[in-house]
Amino acid sequence: MNITVIGLGYLGTTHAVAMAQLGHDVIGIEPNAARVADLEAGRLPFYEPGLQDALTAAIGSARLSFATAHGESSKTAAVHFLCVGTPQSSDSNKADTSYLYSAVEALIPVLSTDAVIAGKSTVPVGTAAELAEHASKLAGHPVHLAWNPEFLREGTALQDSLAPDRIVLGVTDEHSENVLREFYAPITATGTPLLTTDLPTAELVKVAANSFLATKISFINAVAEVAEAAGADAVRLAEAIGLDERIGSKFLRNGVGYGGGCLPKDVRAFIARAEDLGVSSAADFLHDVEAINARRRERVVTLAQQTLGGVSGKRILILGAAFKPDTDDLRESAALDIAKQLDDLGAKVVVHDPMALPALVRQHPQWAGDQDVFAAASGAELVILATEWRQYRELDPFELGTKVGAKNLIDGRNLLDIARWQSAGWHVDALGRNIKNG
Repeated sequence: MNITVIGLGYLGTTHAVAMAQLGHDVIGIEPNAARVADLEAGRLPFYEPGLQDALTAAIGSARLSFATAHGESSKTAAVHFLCVGTPQSSDSNKADTSYLYSAVEALIPVLSTDAVIAGKSTVPVGTAAELAEHASKLAGHPVHLAWNPEFLREGTALQDSLAPDRIVLGVTDEHSENVLREFYAPITATGTPLLTTDLPTAELVKVAANSFLATKISFINAVAEVAEAAGADAVRLAEAIGLDERIGSKFLRNGVGYGGGCLPKDVRAFIARAEDLGVSSAADFLHDVEAINARRRERVVTLAQQTLGGVSGKRILILGAAFKPDTDDLRESAALDIAKQLDDLGAKVVVHDPMALPALVRQHPQWAGDQDVFAAASGAELVILATEWRQYRELDPFELGTKVGAKNLIDGRNLLDIARWQSAGWHVDALGRNIKNG
């Protein structure tokens, strides 16, 4: 099919590249001329494993092109995917849907009567129906609008696009369903389940899924607080309860908590929408989810103060800037939250990251360390592991110990072989583990 993908941020760029790889002819629409120029030159504006090569191949196949605005070619598109951002509003927890309305208003002049508008952005429930009504008034006739939520995970986004766990279609008419079923046929043919729902159900799927994942993370972190007080080991505890097939082990690792551009924003938006709908008590538990998440970062700062007898004037290396490995995304990063808290207490904070240092230099240059982790560690009196990069798991504690000023470590992700680090002379703390140091 001929399609457009409107909005070339993380979601839109990945979706456009993946759909071109499946054989569709894709026009990416993005008003940011500099971003379009970068993409046309084959340069990604962010890091995502495998996506750079896929972008180059898609451009080379002539199945993917870019534009700053809709042109004649948009008139032949069978589907227009809305992938614009819905960030948290500056003055509340609500999602800002203004970019969606702007995107639809720009689309209407080139929208054919048979074309389907498919929203992929994460929105408050009820947005799709309001958007369909707005678009229909502008067009002068009913438009075909469906909601097709995305389920990408940063670090595996391309694979998640090509072989997702499920495809969800919120539709109100048979034509939209048929077009989108045909569009996704290359994926469903391999066994991926496709579920059709009404619009509000499709809108709720993504935000409900993310709220559940955030809850699961905060549950095990709450258990870790109890484990610390009781002298138990939360890592072994999580392993034991994760073997129950009703619970499962994924997202059941205690540490410094969740972050990124989705879970925090979606939890807050879910709370706000429940309040708007008059059912705020249904989402009350999510306030506790957020509070637990914040406490784990505070716990690391407390451990740092206890280890060093106060952090003012002390050089502290934080391993990790991105909110998770295999991305350079700094949004809602636990590592940077910890860095700020320590900085506010007078510590000399240095942050290292294998991929996110360029982004860190743009946003927080005062914390950016050397690209070489051993150089960044020079003179540090405490090392805090805050992002679970493979490179950190493979660090040699003996070699790193020759660079630091004092061998103190807080493993905020329970990633490392504690016994190995202790054998190299390190004093080690880890969340929820009550480690004994000699």
